[in-house]
Amino acid sequence: MIKNFCTTFLLLATTASILTSQTVLANGEVNVYSARKEALIKPLLDKFSQSTGINVNLITGKADALLQRLKIEGKASPADIFITVDAGRLHRAKQAGVLQPIDSAVLNKNIPAHLRDADNLWFGLSQRARTIFYAVDRVNPSELSSYEDLASSQWRGRICLRSSNNIYNQSLVASMIENIGADKTETWAKQIVANMAKPPSGGDTDQLKAVAAGVCDITIANTYYYGRLSNSTSNSDQQLVKKVKIFWPNQDNRGVHMNVSGAGVTKFAKHKENAIKLIEFMSSAESQAWYAAVNSEFPVLKSAEISATLKSWGGFSTDPIPLNKLGENNRSAVELMDRAGWK
Repeated sequence: MIKNFCTTFLLLATTASILTSQTVLANGEVNVYSARKEALIKPLLDKFSQSTGINVNLITGKADALLQRLKIEGKASPADIFITVDAGRLHRAKQAGVLQPIDSAVLNKNIPAHLRDADNLWFGLSQRARTIFYAVDRVNPSELSSYEDLASSQWRGRICLRSSNNIYNQSLVASMIENIGADKTETWAKQIVANMAKPPSGGDTDQLKAVAAGVCDITIANTYYYGRLSNSTSNSDQQLVKKVKIFWPNQDNRGVHMNVSGAGVTKFAKHKENAIKLIEFMSSAESQAWYAAVNSEFPVLKSAEISATLKSWGGFSTDPIPLNKLGENNRSAVELMDRAGWK
């Protein structure tokens, strides 16, 4: 009888120990689906783990594929956080119902209202400017003024751009719809197409290379691509940077179009508390400075330090449009670009 009692006691004690260990493990982790490349985010996640003891399990992939995965997995999804780039994609995640609202005084303090979702479903974590770049030997910056002015006939056959399928261009057009109206934006888009030096192809870096090579004189690109080239040790990249410079448009009115990379807590997060802690950590001054230095993006936290590369580009005013509008206007932007013949 005593032997059976001891065996039962040991079994119960072992089971309790296993359950306790599992609980500790569950409370000490957070699972992240990230559309950002591992090199651009893992060092930050490692710092979070070191400072909190919370283990971060990271899965990276293409933005649309990860969103589809979240939708398919539903309640069974292990993901606690979804990280992606562009407010348009963050809005798609919101519309897909894969995120949940969170209430965080830290995030509300650190992240300006126009850089986060109005319903607290996602929060911007870094800013990227989509601005004008020009060939220094063929364009005088005094000739440039605004996005709208690129529709002028003086730029006929002189502009290179990415495809209308690109979310960055869609969000730029969505911002213009919000700022100047759909009719004026469509007229602008048609004239932009007429001013293209070649059919759209390639990514932002390809557009910058085309300007440097003399294929065109003007392009619109995200600044962090130029930042990567500026910080490259490649001689060809350094030569490109000498030939192509940044221009900040619309400084007399709304300012430069800005977008974000951002994150939200998934609808069925198993580790919600840890997920919120991680997003708060990513909005801190130290994390924001790291973002700026590593990927040549601008902090969302106003007090965060920016890198020497970003400082070298000079100051500029930015469009204060609520980034929710980029997602809300996305369908109209895509349809408008299609009507304008923007391939």
